[in-house]
Amino acid sequence: MAANEGNLGFGLMRLPRRGVKIDVDQVAQMVDLFLDAGFTYFDTARVYPGSEAATRKALVNRHPRDSFTIATKLNTMIAPTAKLARRQFDTSCRSLGVSYVDNYLLHNLTNGTYKNYESMGLWDYVRDLKRQGKVRNFGFSFHAGPALLEEVLKAHPDVDFVQLQINYADWENDRITSRANYEVARAHGKPIVIMEPVKGGALAKPAPEIRKLMDEAAPGASYASWAIRFAAGLDGIMAVLSGMSNVEQMVDNLSYMRDFKPLDEREMAVIQQAREILGNARNIPCTACRYCVDGCPRHILIPDVFAAMNKQLVGGQLEEARADYRAAIDAGNFASACIACGRCEDVCPQNIEIISQLRECVTALEP
Repeated sequence: MAANEGNLGFGLMRLPRRGVKIDVDQVAQMVDLFLDAGFTYFDTARVYPGSEAATRKALVNRHPRDSFTIATKLNTMIAPTAKLARRQFDTSCRSLGVSYVDNYLLHNLTNGTYKNYESMGLWDYVRDLKRQGKVRNFGFSFHAGPALLEEVLKAHPDVDFVQLQINYADWENDRITSRANYEVARAHGKPIVIMEPVKGGALAKPAPEIRKLMDEAAPGASYASWAIRFAAGLDGIMAVLSGMSNVEQMVDNLSYMRDFKPLDEREMAVIQQAREILGNARNIPCTACRYCVDGCPRHILIPDVFAAMNKQLVGGQLEEARADYRAAIDAGNFASACIACGRCEDVCPQNIEIISQLRECVTALEP
């Protein structure tokens, strides 16, 4: 599907669950709806717990291989050596039940991680996979600023595509630099896969002032539709990934992406107003990717703590925030247990100053 025709991608990071297990039956229903609507792009990763195996059961085992596109990723966070990193591809193929991967990505390049991919020789490794026909295209997902993106694209001009975090909230954000990164990728002529168009679900539940604006402009339209249509309307977009977590979200996305229309001038004015409101809001911009949780030596459920704190910051719901915080620490540890080791900040795609934010959470939420 060509750029700007609304190429929706199914992000397989936040899949529905029954208890602790992925609800494969519901995923299969979502897969069927997605394919029936004419969409084909599925995005998973080794570090999404259970996702590749669920993709095999819900998609690969049930549909012809040439009817869909699979993207998965190699991540050095789970591979301290080059040998272990290179094993990930074969492991992914076994988990997915495929003999080749359409789009293979070096995962989560940041200021702190990109050197690992260079020192381990992983760029040459994925090039070799492509030469062997095991990978059709290779690219990378990116969470840093335009200077590093320029450096990477100059060093590796043969990458087939780039995956960037782009949404209307982060478009002019000087920490995420969505617009600047988009412009660098376009200047290099690279197709773009968009991740986090709804910012981890945050833009599906915006502040009351933003809801009022959108409801007046388009009664009945979902708030997520504004975010995804903004992203899909940009030039040069290969796919816009939506991390759908239930059938209802799938049905909603298909309702406006099947016959895609970019935001018009009037709707873009609403988006600009929403940005201005967000610019004045104080909240912790966590998307609950949970990369910070695995490496925390004190087992603090950082995204759950931040979600509780945001109830206080955004809505002034102090008692509800404290109740959610108590629920989070029942399964983890107090925010005050943080030893400021910095592992969380090294892997945070949103570049959140996690340590200082946890201290604020302690002051506001702990008895």
